[in-house]
This record gives sequence, structure tokens and C-alpha cells, in this order.
Amino acid sequence: MHPRVLVAGLTLLATALAVPAIAQGVRVPKPQAATTAPPANSQANGPQAADYIVAVVNSEPITRNELANRTERLRKQLISEGASVPATGVMNREVLERLIFEKVQLQLAREAGITVDDLAVNQAEASVAQQNEVSKDAMYRQLAGDGISPAQFRSELRTQLVLQRLREREVNAGIKVSEFDIDQYLREQQPKNGTAGLELNLANILIAVPEGASTAVVSEREQRARSVAERARKGGDFAALAKEFSDAPEAAQGGQMGLRPAERYPELFLKAAAELPIGGIAGPVRSGAGFHILKVIEKTRASAAATVVQNHARHILLRTSPQLSEAAAAAQLADYRKRIVAGLASFESLAREHSQDGSAQQGGDLGWSTPGRYVPEFEAALDALKPGEISQPVVSRFGVHLIELVERREERLTPREQREAAREAVRQKKMEQAYATWAREQRARAYVEYRDVPQ
Repeated sequence: MHPRVLVAGLTLLATALAVPAIAQGVRVPKPQAATTAPPANSQANGPQAADYIVAVVNSEPITRNELANRTERLRKQLISEGASVPATGVMNREVLERLIFEKVQLQLAREAGITVDDLAVNQAEASVAQQNEVSKDAMYRQLAGDGISPAQFRSELRTQLVLQRLREREVNAGIKVSEFDIDQYLREQQPKNGTAGLELNLANILIAVPEGASTAVVSEREQRARSVAERARKGGDFAALAKEFSDAPEAAQGGQMGLRPAERYPELFLKAAAELPIGGIAGPVRSGAGFHILKVIEKTRASAAATVVQNHARHILLRTSPQLSEAAAAAQLADYRKRIVAGLASFESLAREHSQDGSAQQGGDLGWSTPGRYVPEFEAALDALKPGEISQPVVSRFGVHLIELVERREERLTPREQREAAREAVRQKKMEQAYATWAREQRARAYVEYRDVPQ
């Protein structure tokens, strides 16, 4: 089965590759002028046709062979996925628009001075092979079957890295998430089927009614319950009221019955309190034991998403500069790694001495993290480690890292951690929306001259 990298078009290629944004930029290759002879690796599976310009984007050409190669790869991808293949003319026009937008972005990146070196491309290359669970040699053998050479593939990786870096610079950095956004997201994620997954901690005040009590006694106890409920609603200390008035066994604990699945509460309690917010007061409600006043102390939704694998890591960060290239930083970190593995130095001491990060004083300790806390390239490297292992140098937008996974555990998220996870989900959604808007704006600003497009 061919790797997922065999995809045509900017959007499909970026999605299929899922390449981490491991570069700080890209040196964009200068466009080649159209010629009468096609590139050596183009149209590998068929006879060659004369090349010519099909579109000009801000004075840079898109050639017939560029379009044909990308269209053919898209066609193969659709067939391999069992999807319907559009008519050739429709596909040509769709792919041409993708190429135009790719060209626009690469021009913007070049103007911004975004560059990337081979270290970042090497890291992306290894990441793609790992994601497809093949060796690099096997990956390239499969790619060769579609007429894609290693040089061409690495060039496309470089392109994807610069496009991702451009997006981070122009779009992602400006995304803000408010507490209101998080609240709205959490409400939307709540199950719609009543108490499914709901967990509650209710506090209960019971005004007991003796079995066989007279109407007068029942009336007196009901009135007492109403009085206590009114005091609670006016801000009275519920725990103190429980200790003073409640006949329930949990009175000494302020009436709290503990966080438990909703189905473990009596249906009477759920009907009265399940829809209340935290701090809400219900009752009095009548049961066989007497009159109950209830308060919602805690309320949460238990779900698979609330349990995550957490990583405890530490790192050494070297920030790149004109005086320290990515390659030089990686070589320095590789030397640190050898010294640590050989027992000649500890990770903590090297981090304190050399790391250019706020965690340096703690020996590079980053504490426990949940998925989404780190940038994708850092997190991908961390997830690939076993406890006690140290990564090879990893390039991110911040510099070059050496990462050690200290421990890994499966943990249920606290309410605060759930909000942080929701914040990241909302941020991702906003980034997609902002990118779509930005993309339309950049495309509208570009000058595009269409020539003859092959049908």
C-alpha cells in the first residue's frame, strides 16, 4: 500500500503528510521558466508532451507539466481510496487553483525571508516514514512507483514546511480564545441524552418524617424544610445548616454525598437537581424518609475524552540565530546526548548550564503535560519516546530541542485541565477559520493570468 504522501494538491498533500512544523522557514526554489522539454521526472508513466505555461501568478509561471503531474497524482490517490474520479477537465481546473494558491503563498514566504535548512527536511522525511510505518528506503521505493524521486519528494516537504511556517506567522499567532469561547464549547460537547456520563456531588439536608406520622407532624416537618431551603437560597452556609437540621447520615460532612455517577443517585434527586448549575438549591422534595433540600456541589461529565495519556518530560533548548544555525545547534545537542547516554553528564546539569528556556533552572523539567500543550513537532517526538529515552535533536519554531521522557501515565483530567483541553480545541477551530479567510484574501490580491488549460 502506498504511503499517504501520494496525494496531489496543496491542501490534500498537507493533510495527508501531517508533517510537523519542524522548520523555521524555507528557502523557496526560484521558479523555472517553461521550456519545450519536460523535466526528467515528469510524466514518468507516459509519453512526454511539450511543456508550456498554463497560468502566470504575479509574473511566475505554472507549467503544463506541473499541472499534469499534480493532477495524475490526485487521480491515483482517489482511485486508491476508492473515491470517484472527476472528469479530467474538472480535475485540471481544481488542481490549477491549488497550484495558484501554493504559488501565492510561496511568494509571500520569500518576501518574508522564511528559510529552512536540510535538518528540518530530514526530520520531516523521517516523520512521514514513521507515520506510514515503513523505512525511508521502502517509502522511496513506493514513491518511485508513482514517478516521484527522493529529490522531488524532499522539495515538496520543504514547500509544506514553508507553507506551515507562513501560516504560523501570518495566521496562528494572532488567535485568541476567551473564557466565553471555552464555556460555549464545553456546553456544545455535553451529551444531549440527559444524565449520560453525568457525575454529581450533591449535598443533602433531610428533615425526617416518622413512619405513620400524623398530618400535623408532616405539615410541621414540611414547613421546617421550607424554612431551611429558604435560608440556603438566601446564601446561608449549607454545610452549617446540614449539621444543624439534617437527619441524614452525611450531616456531619455538611450533607455532601460525594462525587458519583448520576445513576447512583435516587431518581427523585436527579429529577430535582440534575439540571441545576453548581451551587443551585433544589427542594424541599418528598421521599419515603421525609423532606430533602439538595445543593449541587460538583458537576461534571465523565467521558473517554476526560481520560488522557500524560507525559512528564524535560528538555534542553538551543535557540537558533545568525551565529548558531539549526545544524550547529543539532550537532551540539547530539554531543550532549552522547555524554548523557555514556553516563558522563546528567540531563539536568546540562539543561541548567546550556538550555535557553525558562525551565533551565529546574534542570529542563517541564512537568506533566496533556495532549495539545506543545507544538506538534515537539509533541510528535515526545510521543515516540519510551520512559527514560532521549530523543535525537528536534527542530521546532522555537529552536532545537533535546527531549527526555521521564514518565508516562493515564490520568483523568481535572476540571481545569478539561478547560485547557477545550481551549486548544477551540484554538484549532479558530485557526482553521482564520486561515480560510486569510487564504481567500491573499488569493484575491494576487494577479493571475490564465493561459490554455489542457482538457
